[in-house]
Amino acid sequence: MPTQRISRVFGAVNIGSFRISAIVAGINEVGDMVVLGSGHRASQGIRRGYVTDMAAATYAVRDAIDRAEKMADTAVQKVWIGCSGAGLASRIDQFDAEIGGRRIEQEDIDQLLISARDVIQPDGRMVLHAQPAQYRLDGAHGVGNPKGLHAERLGVDIHIMLADGAPIRNLTEAVQSAHLEVEAVVASPIAAGHACLSPEERDLGVALVEFGGEVTNVAIYEQGMLKDMMAIPMGSADITDAIASAFGIRRFQAERLKCVNGSAIANPTDHREMIPVNAPGEEGTGPIARHADDKNRIPRAELIGVITGQLGSLMEEINKALKTMRFTGQRGKQVVFTGGGAELVGLADYAQAAIGKPVRIGRVAQLSGLAEAHVKPGFSTLAGLVLYAAADPVDIRALGRNNARTVRLGGMGMAGRVYQALREYF
Repeated sequence: MPTQRISRVFGAVNIGSFRISAIVAGINEVGDMVVLGSGHRASQGIRRGYVTDMAAATYAVRDAIDRAEKMADTAVQKVWIGCSGAGLASRIDQFDAEIGGRRIEQEDIDQLLISARDVIQPDGRMVLHAQPAQYRLDGAHGVGNPKGLHAERLGVDIHIMLADGAPIRNLTEAVQSAHLEVEAVVASPIAAGHACLSPEERDLGVALVEFGGEVTNVAIYEQGMLKDMMAIPMGSADITDAIASAFGIRRFQAERLKCVNGSAIANPTDHREMIPVNAPGEEGTGPIARHADDKNRIPRAELIGVITGQLGSLMEEINKALKTMRFTGQRGKQVVFTGGGAELVGLADYAQAAIGKPVRIGRVAQLSGLAEAHVKPGFSTLAGLVLYAAADPVDIRALGRNNARTVRLGGMGMAGRVYQALREYF
């Protein structure tokens, strides 16, 4: 444990199709977040963000959290979980109330939010969270805190994240079976946005593309909040599969070729460069790849051709999603790619040409104590989960309960208040 005193501890697990990762972090006495431990392992029992084998998923979750706890030398009982599948959908609901020109008091704000809570229509789906994003005074947008101001009408934009109930219950059960309580389920674009978008980017307008193993989520942030999102059932594992089938090799060999020798940008010398299909020490084992020479080497140009072929299909889908969500013209200035797929060499340049907008790769902002291996784009959702938990946003479904005038519910609150929950550790 670090020498400084840690006042609150957060645990989080990101359940991806490629890897399951876990983190234990705490807030020190000066209010900074410090990562105490993090760990990851290959995913099991998860396909395109959905649980397909409960026992395997539970085992993988337990293993990942054990690794993080061991490094942190701290056990956690409750975790926030990240989810990229389950039919995630985002929407903004607007709600207004008459104030009559007088000064707005806290009671007016609370009453507005309680009234807004009662009119949410989930249409048979599960509400992951319902948070006040911004207020409006007589139609003027972008008010952070209307208390003390005068208005005829007070309005609020509520950001609602919806998901399909059964897949979320399966994720929750996999974590509970690993002897952990679920603090809340957080949609991965929200967690990733906290980790790798600046407040200014979120305000000006940015598209966040979370390029995962089997799912790519495209989310639009504007005026500080997630406005819209679409999921594309494609990811970096589809590139691996395309390499495996193009050369008639095993998946693990294809994954290694992609990571070690792959690129999204072709080079004139690629056709002269022959790359070994087998890792050092594995020579002479396994099948000879299609198009390989007698030393089982393939031209790098062919590998890159397969990669860019798959990327081309993905970029078409991303462009369609951006167009559907009207991320065009003045609004659509910047695109940020994150997730494990964003670790591919040359991706930003390729995507910039394909999308026709400035693209950068989103990595985790400097987090004290985060292991070098986990600063990559593939771990931005994981880091975002604890940053989000610490931000502790208000969820309107928690207001007015337990005779409290205003109760801050941890994040997307499915279970208890974060302050109380975390106090139980000490």
